[in-house]
Amino acid sequence: MAKMDVAHFPGDHVNRHILRCSVVLALSSLAMACGGERSGSSTPRVKFHHGDTLTIAMIGKSAANPVFLAARAGAEASARDLAQRNNMHIAVQWLTPQREDGDLQARSIQDAVKGGADAILISASDAGKVTPAIDDAVAHGVEVMTFDSDAPASKRFAFYGVDDYDAGQQTMAELAKAMNGKGKIGILAGNQNALNLQARVRGVTQEAAKYPGIEILGTFPHLETPQAASAEVTRENKRFPQLNGWAMIGSWALWAPSLLTELDPKRYKVVAVDALPPELDYVDKGIAPVLLAQPVYKWGTVGVETIVDRLYFKKNVPQRIPMELVRVNKENLNTWARQLKDWGFAEVPEKYLK
Repeated sequence: MAKMDVAHFPGDHVNRHILRCSVVLALSSLAMACGGERSGSSTPRVKFHHGDTLTIAMIGKSAANPVFLAARAGAEASARDLAQRNNMHIAVQWLTPQREDGDLQARSIQDAVKGGADAILISASDAGKVTPAIDDAVAHGVEVMTFDSDAPASKRFAFYGVDDYDAGQQTMAELAKAMNGKGKIGILAGNQNALNLQARVRGVTQEAAKYPGIEILGTFPHLETPQAASAEVTRENKRFPQLNGWAMIGSWALWAPSLLTELDPKRYKVVAVDALPPELDYVDKGIAPVLLAQPVYKWGTVGVETIVDRLYFKKNVPQRIPMELVRVNKENLNTWARQLKDWGFAEVPEKYLK
């Protein structure tokens, strides 16, 4: 079981240092990577008493993925702040598997329950595999909240994330605009078992139908690593010489610098969800006129705040908490780069921080 960090001290410089180091170490093996809803119990089952430590187990999709490291940083910073302001003790327990795997996540949920966690904050890699474990955790008195990727049929009490269908629609609308409403495109689809990505694909497909001049040549799932995603783009570009646009519902491929030279901005246009440090060059070069960024640090801050509101302050919280995408282009590229730096991301190109 992962080490528990008890958050009842001020400042977050240590956490940011850990995040920066973790991201640098993760890049060599980086594994890049919302729906209906069913509420859990109407009131918290956890019996939390003043002076106790509120333990939150956090389970992202992959510990090698910087977006989840940023979410962890946000969770730990929020825990420290809330602990200090409310004279309480909060522990964030990191139980994210190193690689994305629904079965491993289900085991992490079981570990959290056995380890005495009061709540679980999880991004579901495979809702079908984690839903039974979530329901079992709730049955044992452990409150569960999802973020990023939901498990809508489970007894989780709340979900925080973007509207994935709408995110797909936004991606396609921006791509159609960049391509002047005509061209042949591919959808880079990531993990085909993830409900949030399935919803984004549906959004892209439905939005594309509004443009008679746009033709979708295929939807292409892949392992969520830069290597696998960029290789898929290269493979399909060769297979379909007429392809000249990509709707990327996740930006895994743009972590690979190889596409900076392979994708000629005069021929190819890309719009992708997320805007992380290695992807900023694609905006600057004009290959990706727009990236739709998720403020991933807030997965952690909002998640911890919501759990504390429910368990400690006994508040009623919404079952669905919306996250708004941030439109990143050349005009606000520097502002966004500084935001990533403030959230603890390593390797933000210095030229964008001026």
